[in-house]
Amino acid sequence: MTYRVALVCLGNICRSPIAHVVLEDRLAKAGLDDRVEVVSSGTGGWHEGEPMDPRAAAVLRDAGYDPSRHRARTFSIDWYAENDLLLAMDHSNRTDMTALSPTVAQQSQVRMFRAFDPDATEGDDEVPDPWYGGDSGFRHVLAMIERTTDGLVERLPDLMES
Repeated sequence: MTYRVALVCLGNICRSPIAHVVLEDRLAKAGLDDRVEVVSSGTGGWHEGEPMDPRAAAVLRDAGYDPSRHRARTFSIDWYAENDLLLAMDHSNRTDMTALSPTVAQQSQVRMFRAFDPDATEGDDEVPDPWYGGDSGFRHVLAMIERTTDGLVERLPDLMES
């Protein structure tokens, strides 16, 4: 049985596609890629069908990842039925996602992405949006996502059992 993880940010052109590419890479290295499927989306539909932001793609390429397959998608109510775990990049994304939850019980599928980051704290649990900044913001986000993804992959076997 396939376990499905959805990564969600605002426009699906920066944070969630970076996390998508990194998570797929880490799953393959951990031998879990045949049991876990990854998708990503944005809570806003402005970029539907577009590739990721060129700066996000560049930071991934520079780190040895392949960003070429991404096309932006929009989060919808259907994502609750299609996915097991829905990971929000920030609290605004989480609020938008839970507002679309078909039931109160299904809101438990939504968690903060950085809940798996060993360096996250109660006041620092969001992945900042690098869109308005420069290249250093994208590098910072990539490092945060890589660290968080390692924690997520480590916990996935337990999550898949529950």
